[in-house]
Amino acid sequence: MNLSFQKIFFALASIFGIFAILILAKSVLIPFGMALLISFILLPVSKKMESWGINQMLAAFLSILLLFLILAGSITLFSSQIIRLSDELNNFSEKIMGTFTDIILFINKNVIFIDDLNRDELLTQGKEWLKNSSGSLIKNTFNNSASFFTGLLATTVFTFLFLIYRAGLTRAFMKFASPENRDRVFIMLKNIQQVGQKYLSGMFVLILILGFANSIGLWIIGIDSPFLFGFLAGILSIIPFVGTAIGATIPVLYAFMSHDALWVPLAVIGLFWFVQIIESNVLNPKIVGSSLNVNALAAILSLLVGTSVWGIAGMILFLPFTAMLKVICEEFEEIKPIALLIGNEISGESEKKDKKSSQWIKKMKDWFS
Repeated sequence: MNLSFQKIFFALASIFGIFAILILAKSVLIPFGMALLISFILLPVSKKMESWGINQMLAAFLSILLLFLILAGSITLFSSQIIRLSDELNNFSEKIMGTFTDIILFINKNVIFIDDLNRDELLTQGKEWLKNSSGSLIKNTFNNSASFFTGLLATTVFTFLFLIYRAGLTRAFMKFASPENRDRVFIMLKNIQQVGQKYLSGMFVLILILGFANSIGLWIIGIDSPFLFGFLAGILSIIPFVGTAIGATIPVLYAFMSHDALWVPLAVIGLFWFVQIIESNVLNPKIVGSSLNVNALAAILSLLVGTSVWGIAGMILFLPFTAMLKVICEEFEEIKPIALLIGNEISGESEKKDKKSSQWIKKMKDWFS
């Protein structure tokens, strides 16, 4: 077996080049990637409207509008709870500052760092620090909001363009292949679309199940705004591995701040621990995992790489993109080992797919035409 240092060099150079592009062009690639996934799930809706005789551009516009109406309705449903919760933040901040001051005084009493440390003086300094830091907080909030709405606009435009140009884009990609391989390229593109669609639809079902389970549990425990906290934790579960933990931390902290009884936050911790076990061992593998077919090692690596490259957006996008990469690698002999490293099983499944593909190529072409 010969080791080619030239091939290793070009492979490493290509990897570094890809990472450089991902980092430098993330302001464009993040909304592009978001739009790609959204267009996958809106494609059946747009196709259904077109079957009713609606113009393609109008069908794409109505599909996106329907998505915005659903999101706006969800936000409106929880708006009163969000407003009431924001009104309580001032009281909570004073309570947190008082607790933090008592902890400092307790530590200083047992291990003296500063003589004659006064509680009122500490509270005054803490409030002054919050007042001085509010300006930078408002500035950062404004900058983040501007970036968010810019990305939202770009995502909306990209999604609309993907929906109306899907047939032309499909034909363009098929032209890259030789005539005898164009059917395989079409199957590959269709499989990529199905991976994204099944992932998003599975995540939507999972969010609904987790949201209702969390909300009912929090309502039984007696937490205010249970549906807000329950569905917030469900939405955060779209971030692999850490999203559920982040979603559980928020209601646990709220329980500590709003209830004097210790059993309340402990009950919230127990609730999310139980829901996490059910979600990890039953719901996620059955609803979402079957559509990705990505092993745990590849999933964790995609999470870490996505976080380092694109932050939170990378945590959300890189897992389905890894599953799409597996579909692409399965079609090329040179990079098929990468598909085996990503997937859950090592088998001759791709060869079996090739034998059955000729029976439904025409049906799939009608989907994109």
